[in-house]
Amino acid sequence: MNAPFGIRHAAADTFAMVIFCFLTGMCIEVFISGMTLEQSLASRLLSIPVNIVIALPYGLYRDAFLRLGRRLGEGSLIRNLCDLMAYVTFQSPVYIGILWSVGATMDQIVTAVTSNILISCGLGVVYGHFLDICRRWFRVPGYYHA
Repeated sequence: MNAPFGIRHAAADTFAMVIFCFLTGMCIEVFISGMTLEQSLASRLLSIPVNIVIALPYGLYRDAFLRLGRRLGEGSLIRNLCDLMAYVTFQSPVYIGILWSVGATMDQIVTAVTSNILISCGLGVVYGHFLDICRRWFRVPGYYHA
């Protein structure tokens, strides 16, 4: 039995957001920002419910960026720039809140968010591709061929 479009879309976006943000966030926090493993695990565990809540709104936000980008052209450069801008402008404020709530110092927050913005030059694009793959895995209409 096929789930309705909305459920598939929400499930794919949620799966992608939780998995991607957990893995990339932990790497940035521990290896770049100097957070302890315990701080990072606390941050990543707190990020799971946050990511569940923001996954679908982010996916819709990203899709809006992609629609705007198509007005400028259909190339992969425009698409990648849209993925980058959507990721940085949506995720940075959320990330600041998560780090603050787990007791990261202001220096750690600035380092983590700045690093995330710099790394997002690649992360936003990679996440966009990962999200598209997850949408195909979950058979979201428009992302797979029957």
